[in-house]
Order: sequence, then structure tokens, then C-alpha cells
Amino acid sequence: MDSAQDFQPRTFSIKLWPPSESTRIMLVDRMTNNLSTESIFSRKYRLLGKQEAHENAKTIEELCFALADEHFREEPDGDGSSAVQLYAKETSKMMLEVLKKGPRTTAELEAPVADTPLVSADTVLDISGGKRAFIEADEAKELLSPLTKPGNSYKRICFSNRSFGIGAANVAGPILESVKNQLTEVDISDFVAGRSEDEALDVMRIFSKALDGSVLRYLNISDNALGEKGVRAFSELLKSQESLEELYVMNDGISEEAAKALSELIPATEKLKVLHFHNNMTGDEGAMYIAEMVKRSPNVESFRCSATRIGSDGGVALSEALGTCTRLKKLDLRDNSFGVDAGLALSETLPKLPDLVELYLSDLNLENKGTIAIAKALKQSALQLEVLEIAGNEINAKAAPDLAECLAVMQSLKKLTLAENELKDNGAVIIAKSLEDGHSDLKELDVSTNMLQRVGARCFTRAVANKPDFVQLNINGNFISDEGVDEVKEILKAGKKSLDVLGPLDENEPDGEPDDEDAEDDEDELDLKLQSVKVEQDEDD
Repeated sequence: MDSAQDFQPRTFSIKLWPPSESTRIMLVDRMTNNLSTESIFSRKYRLLGKQEAHENAKTIEELCFALADEHFREEPDGDGSSAVQLYAKETSKMMLEVLKKGPRTTAELEAPVADTPLVSADTVLDISGGKRAFIEADEAKELLSPLTKPGNSYKRICFSNRSFGIGAANVAGPILESVKNQLTEVDISDFVAGRSEDEALDVMRIFSKALDGSVLRYLNISDNALGEKGVRAFSELLKSQESLEELYVMNDGISEEAAKALSELIPATEKLKVLHFHNNMTGDEGAMYIAEMVKRSPNVESFRCSATRIGSDGGVALSEALGTCTRLKKLDLRDNSFGVDAGLALSETLPKLPDLVELYLSDLNLENKGTIAIAKALKQSALQLEVLEIAGNEINAKAAPDLAECLAVMQSLKKLTLAENELKDNGAVIIAKSLEDGHSDLKELDVSTNMLQRVGARCFTRAVANKPDFVQLNINGNFISDEGVDEVKEILKAGKKSLDVLGPLDENEPDGEPDDEDAEDDEDELDLKLQSVKVEQDEDD
């Protein structure tokens, strides 16, 4: 042992850079909250939806981390404090730029926030902030006064979340008509809430007449309970649009008749890149008219027709029509009653969509047959897919081999959702094995509510435990024993990921069992299969 006089005090250096993965995730969560909840800035700039806010937050964090890390490399002997300051400063700056730009939903993968041209604040008039409120003539005159100033340069307007009565509309009409030739983006979603049908229709007609002849690239008329009458109230505006690139008609009561009216009234859809019909009452008959619009829209990059009550016949028609949209990057058909036949039709279309990056097919009643057909199609044509959601389709272990082969070649996958199916442990073993090798970009895996037990949970956990960017494993709603949960935690601790990636287990039933007679009883025997299962691929792949 060294004597006291030989003791030399050691100098400890605390490095502030780089931040831990959990710190980076926490920052993304905080930015998401700042971009999507009311604050001092939200009174001036429009808030983003949760999903868009999260996407922007992740992009901002990645850009700022890279910038600060490069700065740190130039001062390797420093403690990292200046890098931390730069990291914080740039994230704050970019958040404000995103808020100024306002919410945007595009089909294409967005360019990094720092490289995206930002629209200056004086080209956007957004009165949507604050609580939803009725506005009448006097308030409308005050709110829209910036549009009356000579030489103003407003190109984008957002009147969402304000309910216009006849008096306010009569004030707005002449003002909008005076600036319509300079407008390129109009958001009049949710702008007649609480008004009687007659008054709402009159307001729509006033706005439609005022904006007739404008050359818009973006039009949002969502959340207005339009129905056919509402669509036709916008006739003058819709008929005059020859250059639309983005059209949003969500939560609008779009029935068969309303869908027919839309298809008739919009003269040109060749330039459309975004076409969203989420949450309507379209049904099979209405889907036929939507399909006609889709056929005339070859440049669409983002198509959303989720929760529109479309069944098998409409699903087949829509799936076939999508074959013309060869530039499609994002396809969302969730929460419809497509069934197997529409699933088979969709499998014929998918190979025609080589640029597909996000695919949302949850709750379509695809069953094994439809799922297998889609998996085989994706295996050949969608190697670049980043998001695949196929939850709630009554998929069991019989479809697992084809799903596994498909997933094995999707090395760009970032998010996979297989929740609310019936994979059980037998299916879990096969699918988890396909995710083990590669898949370095995988961030989220949701296999909740799949009748998984101890083995299935272990398999999926092993598959993701060492993925460098992985952030969320959801195995809730299954039948994982207490011992199995402990094993899952130990696997995560032994790997590169912490327990932070494990989602809640409040709906897990440790004492539950799959409700059929074929449930696997011998977990140890099943676990041995992990060593022999391989994802088989065709020889010509």
C-alpha cells in the first residue's frame, strides 16, 4: 500500500458531451410537447398535431446533435459545455422556425428542417389559435384587417377553429376576394362549428364565391360536416381549381353522394400529391367515386382513406385504382372492412408502387390469406419500407413464415406494428428470428395483444435488445408470466438497451393462457426452436 506522502490527488474531468440516449429521447419528448400544446408562442403561431410535432422534433434533435457533435470534435480537450450550449441553442431556434412555418402534411419524406425553406411570418395569416370560438362581424373585421393593408404579401391563410356566422362571412368575403390572386394555401377546416345547417351552407357559399378563381396548391376543408350539400356549397371554389397539390377532406361526412359530387366538381387532379379522406362515411358506393379520383391522380404521393366504412367491393376498386399512383410513398387504408378479396387485390397493386415508404393496413380484416398475399408482394417490391402497420387482422402463426420472409428483406424498417393479432408463441418465434439480423434502423416494435407467453416475449426482446436506435417495445396485453417479465428485463439489461425501451405492462395477464386447446404447453421445447428456425428465401432473390 502506498504511503501517505506518496499519495497524489487525481484530477477528475466530467464530460458533458455526448448526452445519453435517454437524454436525447427526453429532449424529443419535450420538443414534441412544446410544438403541440399551448404556450406563449402558440398565441402567434399555429400548433402542430402530435404526430407531426414528434416527427419534426426527431428531425430537429438529430440535426442539432450532429451539429453539436461536429463542434465537439473540434475541441476534444474541452468538457463539452460549448457543445451542449450549441445543442440547446439550435434546437430552440429550429423549434421556433417550425412553429412559424405552421403544420404541413406532405406525402414525401420531409427534407431536414434546417434545409426546408421557411415561410416568413408576414406571409401567413393564422387566426386559429386559442379556444374554439364563434366570431361575428366586428371581430372578423379586426382579425382579418392585416389582409386589407395595401401591399401585403399574405399567401397562406388559416381560419380553422373559428366559427364564422353570416355577419362574419359577409365581412370576410370581400376581403378574401381582394387577395385571392395572391393566395396559394387556404385552410378553412372546422370554420362553421355549432352553426345551423342553413347558416353553415350560406357561409360556405360566401367563402366559395370569394375564393373562386384563386390558384391554390393547398386546400383544407376538413371537419365541416359537409355531406353532399356542403360539397356543392363549395362548387365555385372547387370548379376553379386546376393546380391543387394537396387536398384534405377529412371528417366531413363524405357519403356516396358527397364523394360523387367531389369527383364531379374538381376539374383537375393531375398535380395532386396529397389526397386525404380520413374518417368519413364513404362506404363501398362512395369508394367507387374516390377510386375514380385516384385514377386521375397519377402523381399522388400520400393517400389516406382510413376509417371510411369501405367494404370488400369498394376495397377492391380502390386497390386497383391505386395501381396508377406509381409515385406513392405513404398509403393509409386503416380501419375499413376490406376483407380477404380486397387484400388480394391490394397485393396485386403493391408491386406497382416502388417508392412506398409507409404502409398502414391495420384493422382491414385481411386474415391469413390476405396477409400472406400482401407479404409475398412486399417481399419482392418494398425493400425500402420504413413503416409497416398490420395490426388487428386476425393473423396467426400460419402466416408467420411468409411475414418473416418479407420482414427479413426490409432492412430499412423503422417501425413495425403487429398488435391485436393471434400470433402466439409459435408465430412469435418465427417472426422474431427474422428481425434479429440487421434491421439496425428499427426503432419501434408493437406486438401487444397477441396471446404471447414467456417464450414469445423472450424472442421479441432478444430480437431488439441490441438494435442501436431502438426506443420502444410494446408487449402489453399478453399472457407473460412474472418469470417471463423478469427474463425480458434481464435480456434488455444484458444488451445495449436499457429498461426504458420497455413499454407499460399494465394490461399483461401473468396467469392468463391462450383460449384454445392448441396452446403451447412446453415452453422449453419451443424455445429450442430458436436455434433451428431460418427465414427461407427463394433461390432467385
